[in-house]
Amino acid sequence: MFGVVVVYAGLLTSLLGLVSLFKPLKFIGMARRTSGLIVLAVGVIVIGIGLWLPANEERIAEPRTQLDAFAPTWQFHEVHSIRVRAPRERVFWAIKEVRAGEITLFRTLTWIRRFGRPGPESILNAPETMPLLEVATRTGFLLLAEEKDREVVIGTLVVAPPGWRLKGTPTPERFWELKEPGFALATMNFRLEDAAAGETLVTTETRVYATDASSRRRFARYWRVIYPGSALIRRMWLRAVKKRAEGMAG
Repeated sequence: MFGVVVVYAGLLTSLLGLVSLFKPLKFIGMARRTSGLIVLAVGVIVIGIGLWLPANEERIAEPRTQLDAFAPTWQFHEVHSIRVRAPRERVFWAIKEVRAGEITLFRTLTWIRRFGRPGPESILNAPETMPLLEVATRTGFLLLAEEKDREVVIGTLVVAPPGWRLKGTPTPERFWELKEPGFALATMNFRLEDAAAGETLVTTETRVYATDASSRRRFARYWRVIYPGSALIRRMWLRAVKKRAEGMAG
Protein backbone atom coordinates (compact mmCIF):
# COMPACT_ATOMS: atom_id res chain seq x y z
CA MET A 1 0.00 0.00 0.00
CA PHE A 2 2.88 2.34 0.77
CA GLY A 3 4.16 1.93 -2.78
CA VAL A 4 0.74 2.92 -4.16
CA VAL A 5 0.74 6.10 -2.04
CA VAL A 6 4.24 7.01 -3.25
CA VAL A 7 3.32 6.45 -6.92
CA TYR A 8 0.21 8.61 -6.71
CA ALA A 9 2.01 11.30 -4.73
CA GLY A 10 4.50 11.39 -7.59
CA LEU A 11 1.72 11.54 -10.18
CA LEU A 12 0.08 14.47 -8.39
CA THR A 13 3.40 16.28 -8.09
CA SER A 14 4.13 15.68 -11.78
CA LEU A 15 0.71 16.99 -12.74
CA LEU A 16 1.24 20.20 -10.78
CA GLY A 17 4.63 20.66 -12.38
CA LEU A 18 3.26 20.00 -15.86
CA VAL A 19 0.40 22.48 -15.42
CA SER A 20 2.80 25.14 -14.14
CA LEU A 21 4.87 24.84 -17.32
CA PHE A 22 1.94 26.31 -19.22
CA LYS A 23 0.44 28.50 -16.48
CA PRO A 24 2.63 29.17 -13.42
CA LEU A 25 0.77 28.33 -10.22
CA LYS A 26 1.69 31.36 -8.17
CA PHE A 27 -0.74 30.51 -5.36
CA ILE A 28 1.39 27.48 -4.40
CA GLY A 29 4.73 29.18 -4.90
CA MET A 30 5.46 28.18 -8.51
CA ALA A 31 5.70 31.63 -10.03
CA ARG A 32 8.05 30.66 -12.85
CA ARG A 33 8.07 27.90 -15.43
CA THR A 34 11.48 26.76 -14.25
CA SER A 35 9.89 25.96 -10.88
CA GLY A 36 7.31 23.86 -12.68
CA LEU A 37 10.05 21.98 -14.52
CA ILE A 38 11.79 21.18 -11.24
CA VAL A 39 8.55 20.01 -9.64
CA LEU A 40 7.78 17.86 -12.69
CA ALA A 41 11.22 16.25 -12.48
CA VAL A 42 10.78 15.58 -8.76
CA GLY A 43 7.39 14.01 -9.43
CA VAL A 44 8.83 11.68 -12.06
CA ILE A 45 11.58 10.61 -9.66
CA VAL A 46 9.02 9.92 -6.92
CA ILE A 47 6.95 7.82 -9.33
CA GLY A 48 10.05 5.80 -10.19
CA ILE A 49 10.82 5.23 -6.51
CA GLY A 50 7.23 4.11 -5.87
CA LEU A 51 7.29 1.67 -8.78
CA TRP A 52 10.55 0.09 -7.66
CA LEU A 53 9.96 -0.13 -3.92
CA PRO A 54 10.21 -3.73 -2.69
CA ALA A 55 6.98 -5.54 -1.80
CA ASN A 56 6.93 -7.20 1.60
CA GLU A 57 5.74 -10.78 1.92
CA GLU A 58 2.98 -11.71 4.37
CA ARG A 59 1.77 -15.10 5.54
CA ILE A 60 -1.23 -16.34 7.52
CA ALA A 61 -0.57 -17.89 10.90
CA GLU A 62 -3.21 -20.59 10.57
CA PRO A 63 -5.59 -21.46 7.68
CA ARG A 64 -9.21 -20.65 8.49
CA THR A 65 -10.81 -20.10 5.09
CA GLN A 66 -10.71 -21.58 1.60
CA LEU A 67 -8.75 -18.51 0.50
CA ASP A 68 -6.15 -19.28 3.16
CA ALA A 69 -5.75 -22.77 1.73
CA PHE A 70 -4.96 -21.52 -1.78
CA ALA A 71 -3.14 -18.28 -0.95
CA PRO A 72 -1.42 -18.59 2.44
CA THR A 73 1.36 -16.22 1.30
CA TRP A 74 1.17 -12.97 -0.65
CA GLN A 75 2.95 -9.71 -1.41
CA PHE A 76 -0.02 -7.71 -2.73
CA HIS A 77 -3.34 -7.58 -0.98
CA GLU A 78 -6.65 -5.77 -0.68
CA VAL A 79 -9.79 -6.46 1.35
CA HIS A 80 -13.24 -4.82 1.41
CA SER A 81 -16.42 -5.58 3.36
CA ILE A 82 -20.09 -4.63 3.46
CA ARG A 83 -23.08 -5.51 5.63
CA VAL A 84 -26.18 -6.74 3.85
CA ARG A 85 -29.70 -6.88 5.28
CA ALA A 86 -30.37 -10.42 4.03
CA PRO A 87 -29.54 -13.99 5.09
CA ARG A 88 -26.40 -15.72 3.83
CA GLU A 89 -28.17 -17.92 1.28
CA ARG A 90 -29.74 -14.90 -0.41
CA VAL A 91 -26.46 -13.00 -0.41
CA PHE A 92 -24.61 -15.99 -1.85
CA TRP A 93 -27.17 -16.16 -4.64
CA ALA A 94 -26.66 -12.44 -5.32
CA ILE A 95 -22.87 -12.89 -5.54
CA LYS A 96 -23.35 -15.61 -8.14
CA GLU A 97 -25.86 -13.55 -10.16
CA VAL A 98 -24.53 -9.96 -10.25
CA ARG A 99 -23.91 -8.68 -13.79
CA ALA A 100 -21.31 -6.18 -14.97
CA GLY A 101 -24.04 -3.62 -15.71
CA GLU A 102 -25.10 -3.61 -12.04
CA ILE A 103 -21.66 -2.49 -10.83
CA THR A 104 -21.29 1.29 -10.84
CA LEU A 105 -18.38 2.52 -13.00
CA PHE A 106 -17.38 -1.06 -13.85
CA ARG A 107 -17.53 -0.56 -17.61
CA THR A 108 -15.73 2.78 -17.43
CA LEU A 109 -12.89 1.46 -15.28
CA THR A 110 -12.45 -1.76 -17.24
CA TRP A 111 -12.50 0.23 -20.50
CA ILE A 112 -9.61 2.26 -19.11
CA ARG A 113 -7.80 -0.90 -17.99
CA ARG A 114 -7.91 -2.32 -21.53
CA PHE A 115 -7.01 1.09 -23.05
CA GLY A 116 -10.33 1.30 -24.91
CA ARG A 117 -9.66 -1.80 -27.01
CA PRO A 118 -12.69 -4.06 -27.54
CA GLY A 119 -10.85 -7.38 -27.12
CA PRO A 120 -12.37 -10.83 -26.51
CA GLU A 121 -14.93 -11.60 -23.83
CA SER A 122 -13.33 -11.47 -20.39
CA ILE A 123 -13.91 -10.06 -16.93
CA LEU A 124 -12.62 -6.75 -18.36
CA ASN A 125 -15.03 -6.97 -21.28
CA ALA A 126 -18.03 -8.78 -19.83
CA PRO A 127 -21.39 -9.16 -21.62
CA GLU A 128 -24.43 -7.60 -19.96
CA THR A 129 -26.49 -10.79 -19.83
CA MET A 130 -24.11 -13.11 -17.97
CA PRO A 131 -23.21 -13.17 -14.26
CA LEU A 132 -19.75 -11.68 -13.77
CA LEU A 133 -18.36 -14.64 -11.82
CA GLU A 134 -19.49 -16.94 -14.63
CA VAL A 135 -17.73 -14.72 -17.16
CA ALA A 136 -14.57 -14.84 -15.03
CA THR A 137 -14.47 -18.63 -14.76
CA ARG A 138 -15.12 -19.00 -18.49
CA THR A 139 -12.37 -16.63 -19.59
CA GLY A 140 -9.19 -17.04 -17.59
CA PHE A 141 -10.15 -17.53 -13.96
CA LEU A 142 -10.39 -20.93 -12.32
CA LEU A 143 -13.01 -21.81 -9.71
CA LEU A 144 -10.78 -22.97 -6.88
CA ALA A 145 -13.32 -23.65 -4.14
CA GLU A 146 -16.99 -23.13 -3.35
CA GLU A 147 -18.59 -23.63 0.03
CA LYS A 148 -22.30 -22.97 -0.40
CA ASP A 149 -23.58 -19.88 1.41
CA ARG A 150 -20.13 -19.30 2.92
CA GLU A 151 -17.32 -18.73 0.43
CA VAL A 152 -16.35 -18.84 -3.23
CA VAL A 153 -12.73 -18.58 -4.40
CA ILE A 154 -11.37 -17.95 -7.90
CA GLY A 155 -7.82 -17.60 -9.15
CA THR A 156 -5.81 -16.69 -12.23
CA LEU A 157 -2.26 -16.22 -13.46
CA VAL A 158 -1.34 -12.56 -13.78
CA VAL A 159 2.33 -13.10 -14.67
CA ALA A 160 3.87 -16.09 -16.47
CA PRO A 161 7.28 -16.76 -18.08
CA PRO A 162 7.54 -15.72 -21.77
CA GLY A 163 6.23 -18.45 -24.04
CA TRP A 164 4.83 -20.53 -21.19
CA ARG A 165 1.74 -22.59 -22.03
CA LEU A 166 -0.34 -24.70 -19.69
CA LYS A 167 -0.27 -28.38 -20.56
CA GLY A 168 -3.43 -30.30 -19.80
CA THR A 169 -6.53 -29.22 -17.95
CA PRO A 170 -6.25 -26.53 -15.26
CA THR A 171 -7.32 -27.75 -11.83
CA PRO A 172 -7.31 -26.21 -8.34
CA GLU A 173 -4.54 -28.64 -7.34
CA ARG A 174 -2.30 -27.57 -10.22
CA PHE A 175 -2.95 -23.91 -9.41
CA TRP A 176 -1.92 -24.45 -5.80
CA GLU A 177 1.23 -26.35 -6.79
CA LEU A 178 2.45 -23.68 -9.26
CA LYS A 179 5.49 -22.40 -7.38
CA GLU A 180 8.21 -22.29 -10.07
CA PRO A 181 10.00 -18.96 -10.67
CA GLY A 182 8.43 -16.53 -13.12
CA PHE A 183 4.79 -16.61 -12.01
CA ALA A 184 2.40 -14.37 -10.11
CA LEU A 185 -0.91 -15.87 -9.00
CA ALA A 186 -3.97 -13.82 -8.05
CA THR A 187 -6.58 -15.35 -5.76
CA MET A 188 -9.87 -13.65 -4.89
CA ASN A 189 -12.80 -14.66 -2.71
CA PHE A 190 -16.20 -13.64 -1.45
CA ARG A 191 -16.76 -14.78 2.13
CA LEU A 192 -20.01 -14.59 4.08
CA GLU A 193 -20.46 -14.44 7.86
CA ASP A 194 -23.57 -14.06 9.98
CA ALA A 195 -23.89 -10.61 11.56
CA ALA A 196 -26.30 -9.08 14.08
CA ALA A 197 -30.01 -8.60 13.41
CA GLY A 198 -30.13 -11.22 10.67
CA GLU A 199 -27.59 -9.38 8.50
CA THR A 200 -24.68 -10.85 6.58
CA LEU A 201 -21.13 -9.53 6.49
CA VAL A 202 -19.68 -9.96 3.01
CA THR A 203 -15.93 -9.69 2.52
CA THR A 204 -14.00 -9.82 -0.73
CA GLU A 205 -10.25 -10.27 -0.47
CA THR A 206 -7.61 -10.39 -3.18
CA ARG A 207 -4.11 -11.78 -2.67
CA VAL A 208 -1.33 -11.90 -5.24
CA TYR A 209 1.72 -14.09 -4.76
CA ALA A 210 4.77 -13.72 -7.00
CA THR A 211 7.06 -16.74 -7.00
CA ASP A 212 10.37 -14.89 -7.48
CA ALA A 213 11.87 -11.41 -7.21
CA SER A 214 11.65 -10.66 -10.94
CA SER A 215 7.93 -11.43 -11.24
CA ARG A 216 7.34 -9.56 -7.98
CA ARG A 217 8.94 -6.39 -9.38
CA ARG A 218 7.08 -6.81 -12.65
CA PHE A 219 3.69 -7.13 -10.99
CA ALA A 220 4.42 -4.39 -8.43
CA ARG A 221 4.69 -1.77 -11.18
CA TYR A 222 1.30 -2.82 -12.54
CA TRP A 223 -0.41 -3.12 -9.13
CA ARG A 224 0.70 0.28 -7.87
CA VAL A 225 -0.82 1.97 -10.90
CA ILE A 226 -4.14 0.11 -11.08
CA TYR A 227 -4.81 -0.32 -7.35
CA PRO A 228 -7.20 2.65 -6.86
CA GLY A 229 -9.38 1.51 -9.78
CA SER A 230 -9.24 -2.10 -8.62
CA ALA A 231 -10.29 -1.13 -5.10
CA LEU A 232 -13.16 0.99 -6.44
CA ILE A 233 -14.42 -1.88 -8.62
CA ARG A 234 -14.49 -4.23 -5.65
CA ARG A 235 -16.36 -1.75 -3.46
CA MET A 236 -18.91 -1.14 -6.20
CA TRP A 237 -19.17 -4.91 -6.75
CA LEU A 238 -20.07 -5.37 -3.08
CA ARG A 239 -22.67 -2.59 -3.34
CA ALA A 240 -24.21 -4.35 -6.33
CA VAL A 241 -24.39 -7.58 -4.32
CA LYS A 242 -26.05 -5.70 -1.46
CA LYS A 243 -28.59 -4.05 -3.77
CA ARG A 244 -29.52 -7.33 -5.47
CA ALA A 245 -29.76 -9.31 -2.22
CA GLU A 246 -31.77 -6.68 -0.36
CA GLY A 247 -34.01 -6.13 -3.38
CA MET A 248 -34.80 -9.83 -3.43
CA ALA A 249 -35.41 -9.70 0.31
CA GLY A 250 -38.03 -7.03 -0.30
